[in-house]
Amino acid sequence: MPTSSAADASKQLQAYYWDLTAAYDQKGQAATGWQSSGRAAPRLQFGPEQVSVQNLCNVMGAGYTLKNETVEISRPISTMRACADNELMALERRIGLQLPDAQRIELPAGASPRLVLHFADGSRWELAGQPTPQTKYGSAGERIFLEVAPERVACTHGVMKDAQCLRVREIQYGDNGVKQGTGEWQLFYGEIEGYTHEPGIRNVLRLDRFKRQNVPADASAYAYVLDLVVESARER
Repeated sequence: MPTSSAADASKQLQAYYWDLTAAYDQKGQAATGWQSSGRAAPRLQFGPEQVSVQNLCNVMGAGYTLKNETVEISRPISTMRACADNELMALERRIGLQLPDAQRIELPAGASPRLVLHFADGSRWELAGQPTPQTKYGSAGERIFLEVAPERVACTHGVMKDAQCLRVREIQYGDNGVKQGTGEWQLFYGEIEGYTHEPGIRNVLRLDRFKRQNVPADASAYAYVLDLVVESARER
C-alpha cells in the first residue's frame, strides 16, 4: 500500500496538467532545446499508473510508480505519426530518452501548483500546473459524442445577438463501437474547450460533459471539453 504522502502526491499529480516551463542541466544552468519554438510547451498528464506527454508530434505514454518522492517511469511508447516539423520530432525523441531517467519529484508549496522532476544525471525540469477539467468542474464528467456540421449558422440566444453557432447532433455508440443511433440537429450555444472549428470540415468529437456550478444567466448548465476527434471530413 502507498504511504499517505505518496497518495497525496499522486492525487496532486493527477489533478493538474503539467506544462514544462524550464529545464536545467547538471550544473543548474538553464538548458535549451526542451521546447519547440512557436508551439505549446510539452505537457505531462498523470493518471493512476500512466503518464502521457502531449503537444509533441505524437502522443507519448509510459507507466510509472511513485513511492514517497521517488518516481520510476518506464520507457515511453508513442503513436507512429510522421511529422514534417524536424525540431518537434527531435524534441519528441529527446523527451522519450529523458523520461526513464526520472528519479524524484518535488511539489513545492505555493499559491500556484508546481512540479520539479529530478533526473539521475542531476538535471531537472520545472513544470507549472493547470487544473484538469475534473479538478476545474469538481466531477468526473460524462462521456458523449457530438457530430459537428461543417458550417456555423446565425443564432440568437439571450444576450447573444447576431452570433454564429455550431450545429451539432448527438451520436450513440454501443460498447463494441458500432453506431447505435443519431439525434436531431440542434444549435450549440457556446464553445467546446480544446476544439477549434474549421469551416467546411465535418467532425465527430468525443467529449467530456461537466455540470457547471454557479451558472451565470443565459449560460449553459454544462461545460464541454474535447477528448478526441473521432472522424473528420471536408464537405464540398
